Amino acid sequence: MSVRPQALRRDLPLGREPSHVRQRIEALEHLLEGLVTIPGTSKKVGLDVLLDFVPGVGPTVAAGLGAYLAWEARNLGMSKWQITRMGSNIGIDWLLGLIPFVGAIPDYFFRSNTRNLRMIKRHLDKHHPSTVTLDVPAR
Repeated sequence: MSVRPQALRRDLPLGREPSHVRQRIEALEHLLEGLVTIPGTSKKVGLDVLLDFVPGVGPTVAAGLGAYLAWEARNLGMSKWQITRMGSNIGIDWLLGLIPFVGAIPDYFFRSNTRNLRMIKRHLDKHHPSTVTLDVPAR
């Protein structure tokens, strides 16, 4: 398995500006959903799936990290409806992860943090257009 160094950055900004928030949440989503590449494939897994192999505690820790995304979204002024949707994504992910060992399989396909990141990015693109970045796949 190879670890991508972008997820291990230590120079993430701590400010409350929307561009700083965007960088932090993108880094956290990468850590939770795309940290390592499965050998022989282009599929990625992150801490969210890996923590599912620690019964009980692992999914709870992953849900806590995912809740940070919702907390940042609340600080950005997203609507209560959007925060509720994000919370339900986190809750479904947590429930799937509670199934010992087997829970990693559906959790791999239901990437709640990626879904929540997409919602936050749409909000940032609409309300803070200066934070827009181009997502260009690496060659």
